[in-house]
Amino acid sequence: MDQAILDKYAVWCEQTKNDPDMQAELTAMASDENEIYERFYSELSFGTGGLRGVIGAGSGRMNVYTVCRATQGLADYLNARYDTAAVAISYDSRLKSTDFARAAAQTLAANGICAYIFPQLEPTPVLSFAVRELHCQAGIMVTASHNPAKYNGYKCYGPDGCQMTDADADAVTDCIRKVDIFRDVKTVPFDEAIVDGSIVEIGNDLLDRYMEKVLDQQICPGLCQDIPLKVVYTPLNGTGNLPVREVLHRIGVHQVAVVPEQELPDGNFPTAPYPNPEIRQAFTCALKLAETVKPDLLLATDPDCDRVGIAVR
Repeated sequence: MDQAILDKYAVWCEQTKNDPDMQAELTAMASDENEIYERFYSELSFGTGGLRGVIGAGSGRMNVYTVCRATQGLADYLNARYDTAAVAISYDSRLKSTDFARAAAQTLAANGICAYIFPQLEPTPVLSFAVRELHCQAGIMVTASHNPAKYNGYKCYGPDGCQMTDADADAVTDCIRKVDIFRDVKTVPFDEAIVDGSIVEIGNDLLDRYMEKVLDQQICPGLCQDIPLKVVYTPLNGTGNLPVREVLHRIGVHQVAVVPEQELPDGNFPTAPYPNPEIRQAFTCALKLAETVKPDLLLATDPDCDRVGIAVR
């Protein structure tokens, strides 16, 4: 194997001595050169959508170190462009999402950038709204969308609440390449940053304003009050459970049966290994429930709730 890869592996072993989980994973692969090569031969690339990869130890995996390096690059990009900057952060139900979101907030705060973070998981559309509503210069959504459970990711948004353009993503990539993953990343303790105001938890008032905007998009207000619908809904163990049910309730859809196996957040997605509502397999549990409930409509949303699938009898 290339000595440079072995050297990189050795650096990771040395620099993560205070991280028991990372140390255990690195030690487990010590005698497996193929595994070391797979994890360290490249770095996780930053594209238009941000980062996405398999969760685990290594420069080519999603972990707090690769997330913080990307965030340091984003911070350098924002500080070079704006006199003051703020970033909104949300995350879905995937494994390590909470850890990655908090780590990103800590790095932003250490770089003088205000980090607005939701205290609980929220869908991607809510993050997009928060970027605009809070007048942020960027947004971060920790998610791997509808990919299998072993993946996580990190989507970046511009001040318009949309995913970064290619030009901006390229500029952030240039900044990330200049960051040494262990020497150059700044961070502060999360609780201290909360106290001094450099990390701010987003309150329910923003969620109320978001809900009002969603309801404003109705094409035929009151229709569901006049023509009752019976619905089976599955959030596929993601972020959609509470907000989607609230929207349905407010527009007059009161007969909603939620698929029990897929109701609560679970990054392992035990009953939907590929939680993509555009494919029939994601509806397996909903279809089974529909045999009893006899609904007019089936709804499914992906883990970060920016994609919906619909089935009718």
